[in-house]
Amino acid sequence: MESLTVLAADAEAQVAWLVRHAVMTDEIALDFDHAFRMAWSLVEEGQVDRGVMADLQELDAIISGMSGGDNADRWTRHALSTDEGWALARRLARRVLVEELGEWQQPLPEITVIR
Repeated sequence: MESLTVLAADAEAQVAWLVRHAVMTDEIALDFDHAFRMAWSLVEEGQVDRGVMADLQELDAIISGMSGGDNADRWTRHALSTDEGWALARRLARRVLVEELGEWQQPLPEITVIR
């Protein structure tokens, strides 16, 4: 849910989160990717509703489609507020949070960065 919370946040909040933690934009996608890899296990344990898996898979496909050297401009902080892929990812993340938690606006998580 924490990775979805960051994905669902308004672009300005995402940028502030990135600055506060001194991480690059791709950290948003990397956090989601790590969580997504565990999603089926969470469904099997009853912690995540099976019905949201289609949205999570679509979200994974969107983020994967934005990857690669030809898409470097999509991974800037500015792109968070202008890129349609980020806007679509934001809408899907919000939908999942509403389905799971009843509200998409959640406090952004604190992270520890090991360098």
